[in-house]
Amino acid sequence: MSAKQVDGELPPALPDAAREHAALAAEIAEHDRRYYQHDAPTISDGAYDELRRRLDALEAEFPELKTPDSPSQRVGAAPSEAFAKVRHAVPMLSLANAFSDEEVADFAARVRRFLDLKPDQELAIAAEPKIDGLSASLRYEGGRFVRGATRGDGAVGEDVTANLRTIADVPERLVGDDVPEVLEVRGEVYMSHADFRALNERQAAAGKPIFANPRNAAAGSLRQLDPNVTAQRPLRFFAYAWGEASAVPAATQTGMVGNLGRWGFQTNPLMKVFTSTDDLLAHYHAIESVRAELGYDIDGVVYKVERLDLQRRLGFVSRSPRWAIAHKFPAEQATTVLEAIDIQVGRTGALTPVAKLKPVTVGGVVVANATLHNEDEIARKDVRVGDTVVVQRAGDVIPQIVSVVAEKRPEGAQPYVFPTVCPACGSHAVREEGEAVRRCTGGLVCRAQQVERLRHFVSRNAMDIEGLGEKQIEAFYEWGLVREPAHIFRLRERQDPLTPLKNRDGWGETSVNNLLGAIDEARSRPPNRLLYGLGIRHVGEINAKRLMRHYRTVDALRAAAKAATPPDPAVKKDKGDDAWQEMVAIEGVGAVVAHAVIEFFQEPKNDPPLDALLAEVTPAPMEEAASDSPVAGLTVVFTGTLERMTRDEAKAMAERLGAKVSGSVSGKTDIVVAGPGAGSKLTKARDLGVEVLTEDQWLERVGEAG
Repeated sequence: MSAKQVDGELPPALPDAAREHAALAAEIAEHDRRYYQHDAPTISDGAYDELRRRLDALEAEFPELKTPDSPSQRVGAAPSEAFAKVRHAVPMLSLANAFSDEEVADFAARVRRFLDLKPDQELAIAAEPKIDGLSASLRYEGGRFVRGATRGDGAVGEDVTANLRTIADVPERLVGDDVPEVLEVRGEVYMSHADFRALNERQAAAGKPIFANPRNAAAGSLRQLDPNVTAQRPLRFFAYAWGEASAVPAATQTGMVGNLGRWGFQTNPLMKVFTSTDDLLAHYHAIESVRAELGYDIDGVVYKVERLDLQRRLGFVSRSPRWAIAHKFPAEQATTVLEAIDIQVGRTGALTPVAKLKPVTVGGVVVANATLHNEDEIARKDVRVGDTVVVQRAGDVIPQIVSVVAEKRPEGAQPYVFPTVCPACGSHAVREEGEAVRRCTGGLVCRAQQVERLRHFVSRNAMDIEGLGEKQIEAFYEWGLVREPAHIFRLRERQDPLTPLKNRDGWGETSVNNLLGAIDEARSRPPNRLLYGLGIRHVGEINAKRLMRHYRTVDALRAAAKAATPPDPAVKKDKGDDAWQEMVAIEGVGAVVAHAVIEFFQEPKNDPPLDALLAEVTPAPMEEAASDSPVAGLTVVFTGTLERMTRDEAKAMAERLGAKVSGSVSGKTDIVVAGPGAGSKLTKARDLGVEVLTEDQWLERVGEAG
């Protein structure tokens, strides 16, 4: 049973789940940043997938936690500021993962249910190796290559056109009479095992750092600022999909991929079509058995519904298509010795343990670090310094510890005692009841948190101050120029008169003036970006917009939060005061977010730096929510039998158009779409005066009639 709020009370499990969900979301966001922006992952694919699976499980049990800014709704990470930006005409989404044969069978069953296929109706599915590289999109106009981009966050990628031109597998001009006038080819940039070994040999001979694995080498090579460096790297490209296309001269997935091959691209010869789950799985295991012989890294097999018309019917859910799934391979394993446990402190004050390993080769990559997640994980596995441990990886730098080889434990090895003080600042490190993570309490004095919070504050989706990136924030902190957000806006007067900024290494009068101009420009950023920049837990970009569209200013939100009294869990049916009720009534906010906002603004130690910040900025007026369709923002209920689409298709269509689909009729319902057999919901809609449409009228309203 999903956790719901009943008579103003929160089920005891929900706060615990919310805290775990928030910790997972923060950890996943950091791993996404390291993987997509810096090509420097610090966790294995297997460990990352486990974090994702746990997050998905929490959201399945507690749907309240599945908000638009959850990692389950995001793709990749924001593109680097070092490159020009390219907005994808068709988003580059990621795939949902399957980790077992049973999950693949469930995928096929879900597709059949969604499409309402009868048992005797055939469902063809294409299977192809999942290349472990860097996704890229190549745009061709009139058959000529005009622009190439990385995936980025799925909506906006990095312009790497010049670098892609250096890859022999990327044709400058396509061949064939049926090449669409506009065609975006999607695929994977990768490096073969042989080329990877040769590259590392050259790096070592030149005294340069070697790469950890082919994926990192490929990603780092493609994202070089100097195309001449990329040209010296042996990159390759497999084409397997398409984005925007003025024409799609095929009716199937494999037919279109075959066209890509005719037009000049390298495609994977192991792609095949099957009509039974058993045959799909047999192909998966066959590919797995020859994985080491392929000459390039793969980390699974991708399944896609073969017919393109069925793909269009299935559509998308959150960040993934319904018509495709990635069946991941089990992580590779090895044994080594745990030599030490280091504690790292993150932006939110979370203390994260990292195992320091005796270097070991796992799947062809030498690794020396492993994630231990949190103190509960250490205790559950009884991991001790000196232990021989089983580690596993799936293509990345840092693996996870699977288990301890108990019979090899050295005599006298003691259970690990997790620190209760922050290693960065010495403040108390506390763990709230029911929370898996221990956190430093020195939020305003802890260097580890201050620097990261400042980096977040100036980041692209927050205050977006050009010229003030991670390196500059680090330097300004070291020099004592910036220790809190308000200091950024007072940089002119905070400079040391004996050593002004323009006289410091890396700076000059022009660059300082440009930075000060960018800072002044940021003073008028919209209030939602200012709120997001404060780094309040659970307040991502989407929730920041929701709160600011309601309260309009940070001052108004702050006053409301200070006045709010949440429900007392010890008092039955206590629903909190009016200020609390107003906040939780905001669409999409809810109790978890409201608690976090109230705790932040009611914390006295946050008042001085916040007062100082608000004295320096004059946010622009908050923009109203966009309306992209006739039903955007409306609440819709479907009832009765739909004849032109399945219920799942109707819901997906409405959500795609910006509507909210509800399962019940209330005074907040805007439209009820009623088919034959509609019963009590239709009656209630009429009693409440809610607009009622037939299925045909609904399709006409949203412009899908015909």
